[in-house]
Amino acid sequence: MVEEGALLWEPTPDVVRAARITRYMERLGHTGAYEDVWKWSVESPADFWTSIWDYFGVIGTRGDGPVIQGTMPDAKWFAGSALNYAENALRGHPGRTAVVFRDESGSRWQYSLGEIREEVARVRAGLVRLGVGRGDRVAAYVPNIPEALIAFLATASLGAIWSSCSPDFGAPSVTDRFAQIEPKVLIAVDGYRYGGKAYDRSEVVREIAAKLPGLRATVWIPRLRADAPEGAAIWDDLRAEPAPLEFERVPFGHPLWVLYSSGTTGLPKPIVHGHGGIVLEHLKSLSFHQDLGEGDVFFWYTTTGWMMWNYLIGGLLAGATVLLYDGSAAHPGTEALWRLAAEEGVTYFGTGAPYIVASMKAGLRPEGLDRLRGIGSTGSPLPPEGFAWVYSEVGPGVQLGSFSGGTDVCTGFVGPVPLLPIRAGVIPCRCLGASVESFDASGASIVGEVGELVITRPMPSMPVMFWNDPSGDRYRESYFADYPGVWRHGDWIKILPDGGCVIYGRSDSTLNRGGVRMGTSEFYRVVERFDEIADSLVIDTGQLGQEGRLLLFVTLADGAALSDDLVSRLRTALRTELSPRHVPDEIHEVPGIPRTLSGKKLEVPVRKILLGTPIDRAANTDAMANPEVLSHFAPDH
Repeated sequence: MVEEGALLWEPTPDVVRAARITRYMERLGHTGAYEDVWKWSVESPADFWTSIWDYFGVIGTRGDGPVIQGTMPDAKWFAGSALNYAENALRGHPGRTAVVFRDESGSRWQYSLGEIREEVARVRAGLVRLGVGRGDRVAAYVPNIPEALIAFLATASLGAIWSSCSPDFGAPSVTDRFAQIEPKVLIAVDGYRYGGKAYDRSEVVREIAAKLPGLRATVWIPRLRADAPEGAAIWDDLRAEPAPLEFERVPFGHPLWVLYSSGTTGLPKPIVHGHGGIVLEHLKSLSFHQDLGEGDVFFWYTTTGWMMWNYLIGGLLAGATVLLYDGSAAHPGTEALWRLAAEEGVTYFGTGAPYIVASMKAGLRPEGLDRLRGIGSTGSPLPPEGFAWVYSEVGPGVQLGSFSGGTDVCTGFVGPVPLLPIRAGVIPCRCLGASVESFDASGASIVGEVGELVITRPMPSMPVMFWNDPSGDRYRESYFADYPGVWRHGDWIKILPDGGCVIYGRSDSTLNRGGVRMGTSEFYRVVERFDEIADSLVIDTGQLGQEGRLLLFVTLADGAALSDDLVSRLRTALRTELSPRHVPDEIHEVPGIPRTLSGKKLEVPVRKILLGTPIDRAANTDAMANPEVLSHFAPDH
């Protein structure tokens, strides 16, 4: 077992000197420690965010209005300014490599910035021919392919509004999202390949299009076959005519895209982010916390239905080459992504924490990663053992950046920075401009104890609104109902005295046993350390202050059995490493652990199912990676 907080990596003087944040601090005249700069960034937000605009030379007019007006949840930024995300993302030398695309079959395409600009201009002109203009919505049902990136930038260049879903989403889940925003154009693939298999989605696309009010056109991107439905517009038609590339500059808070809550229960929240907030936030985060810039090859394993796709595309803002990948992370084997990184000379490799844990359990030792200097992990807490595996098997010189935030802000609140050491299980810092605190039940700020993750001052990438929420009531209820004027994110966090942070999972799925509250990540760390356990889910069925049963569900590794010996060892480990109160009342084997399409465990929906809520009301199965496993949690199973 790896001790939480064990030192794994320290920046050398050369690393500190070369870090982009060091040059930024020197420009500001800040010579203190990172924590001092962070305090300044949250205590003087107007000065800090103005410095980000100036330091990166954001293209646009800033206007003469105040940098920030009002307080959360009604704060407004950079009044009188005008800019465009696409104009900032597409600046730079036209000859540099901007995008590389790979898929699991081995296909590869490469685009210079000049070629991307030309494609964006063509697609922009095609969208105009279809009647798309400022404020209109363009929806996309597409995998992580170059056409998705190009269509997004073309949409943004017009001041139109983008929204995307991965084609592994089912039709009801997609229409739950897109019908809320009433797109004028739908861009869709006829199918996709994953895990060596082809999945035809043409009928699903027709079903989606039929349920979108106001839809004027569906544009098909052939992926499985060369033809398209008779009379349909295809991608080549959309990009058929060359045109000059122009950019509609819009106000700072003008909608850029609509992202969605996971949608595992209820109608997904349509979260709207603005051009300006995303430009500033992604420039800051990618450049200073991921330390990305020109010469870097930036990869994150994601689909277009997860906010990490939007974050990955932001690599263009920082001048990095963006590596897109369409396919399974584990085809033909678990090492697939590491091999991709070696072949493409990736310098920053991002993935979900479960992939790092799976690599560890598979005993992988990735090779050929000579250019790799950073690894990003997000989606769920990475246990200390995952940290240690990276440094023992991937390389002692990489900076492992565990990153935690959310779709709500399309960034991380807490994450890495190249000035600070890496310790097992600990996220190094609160990110610049993110006023993160831990609150106890009374709303008092605490240090060294687990509490609610809150944001006490506004950030420009907070939603400008929810779609179809003109009063703002739904927005306020989502984040500000518990602590007036303070954003409650819904995660458990412990902030250490030195500014390091530990995330313990969702606060709405806390284990409360005999008055001892514990995040589920601590539980999973103990259980999933066993070689026999491939995955696990723990549920506390207590409600209304009454203690219920503590149930542990496990998926076993190949060849393993839920023997009396394994059960005994699990109970002993949990009793010893957590507490006697956290020994499960029951342990059950299940064929799989329910997860969202972005890999998050579905603790709350499973709890509802166990308490008698019908599956179709407890979870949106079309937003799940493996909905077939839910039936194994029904009380009558």
